Amino acid sequence: MIKKVLAIDFGASSGRAIIGTFDGEKISLNEVHRFTNDPVSVGGTVYWDVLRLFHEIKQSLIKARTADSFDSIGIDTWGVDFGLLDKDGRLLENPIHYRDKRTVGLVEKAFEIIPKERFYELTGIQFMELNTVFQLYSLALERKDLLERADKFLFMPDLFAYMLTGEQATEYSIATTSQLVDIKTGTWCSEIFDKLGIPQRLAGEIKLPGEVSRALSPLIKEECGLEGDIRVISVCGHDTQSAITAVPAEEKDFIFLSSGTWSLFGTELDEPIVNETSLEMNVTNEGGCEGKTGFLKNITGLWLIQESRRHWNRHGKDYSYADLEKLALESEPFAHFIDPDYEEFGKMGNIPQRIRDYCKNATGRFPGTDGAIVRCIYESLAMKYRATFEKIKSCTGKDYKEIHVIGGGVKDGLLCQMTANACGVPVKAGPIEATVLGNIAVQLIAQGCIKDVAEARKIIANSENIKVYYPENTAEWNAAYLRSGNN
Repeated sequence: MIKKVLAIDFGASSGRAIIGTFDGEKISLNEVHRFTNDPVSVGGTVYWDVLRLFHEIKQSLIKARTADSFDSIGIDTWGVDFGLLDKDGRLLENPIHYRDKRTVGLVEKAFEIIPKERFYELTGIQFMELNTVFQLYSLALERKDLLERADKFLFMPDLFAYMLTGEQATEYSIATTSQLVDIKTGTWCSEIFDKLGIPQRLAGEIKLPGEVSRALSPLIKEECGLEGDIRVISVCGHDTQSAITAVPAEEKDFIFLSSGTWSLFGTELDEPIVNETSLEMNVTNEGGCEGKTGFLKNITGLWLIQESRRHWNRHGKDYSYADLEKLALESEPFAHFIDPDYEEFGKMGNIPQRIRDYCKNATGRFPGTDGAIVRCIYESLAMKYRATFEKIKSCTGKDYKEIHVIGGGVKDGLLCQMTANACGVPVKAGPIEATVLGNIAVQLIAQGCIKDVAEARKIIANSENIKVYYPENTAEWNAAYLRSGNN
């Protein structure tokens, strides 16, 4: 039996459409469309260009139809962001980008109403200013009229699915990124809505991954030249959870590092962990497939490399990523360290200068070359992974013999090797297309082609080439870790 499905995967900087073909033993991938995802700044507010992105979804359908047939569609995106619909289902404004400044200072302001410990006890979610709850809280404080006109909010994958089908639904994994879901019940947390003045009527009923299957609307089918009963299936809408679904681990207890613009470092649990240690770590418990919990830490990832490269390119230095890796390797090791999660590094702009300023303020010395800056970023990320690795083990009480690196960062061999060196365990790198494979797997499970996630992981392991990086120079890395400031 041959089964073909279409995965549409949005990252923070690009999107792509990939047809997955399952022959009963392996999944093969055929990319049919790729496009950029460029935020737009207007009047000091940063938006997602949602209509252009929806245009790219329709182009994906047209190109997929031309390339092959497919029976269903799954959409995953980054977390937390949403669109507001009125009672007639019309989008009230473009969704606002999570890097917009509207939530600055609101975490602390919310703690004045809901103490930090109580907030975490209710949700088990890592505190970040970009979380949906603080975006909605900013509207409750500054734009009550907009909330009064709104009837529902839909997270980005649910919004795109609505545009394709005309039917609204809210998927569990993406909903948990909001920090508005009760960690014990998996339903909306009324206490947070009420105390922060966010109307709970805006939130739709939460459905599990794979539970919702909606027909592509006749208008979309006609516009894209499609025929037959093509369904839009609610996969794990949060790209991180789609990626976790595709971790090719043989063991039940495993550590993953989903590496891309963000680094998501953690494990999968049967039950969430919400206690003083996990609160102190500021670790998150996100919903995943089959009722599992993704117990993980959000860490600023390759964003630091990507945004530095954009800055240098804007100023006439046309670096490729290979160029940056070469420059890093030519630079002195362990010369400078930063905290990758330092607040100023999360903003768009001149990251290299911010890194120089950070280092100078911390030690009186700073990286003087572009290569030294790149090396500083890579080594600091590896040290941050080591610190997180130790804390995850402390929280779970388990030991882990290897780390599975998945996502786009698999292509960054230098960072994979440094991660193995810093953490002192082998790194198994792959698959690169973990998010897409997880998206495809849930579609196939929903249609009865694959039994469950465990079987899907075996199929993915059988379909992919996994590269192993073994630790090197561990004594030097251990010594550098102790003075990195990330332990």
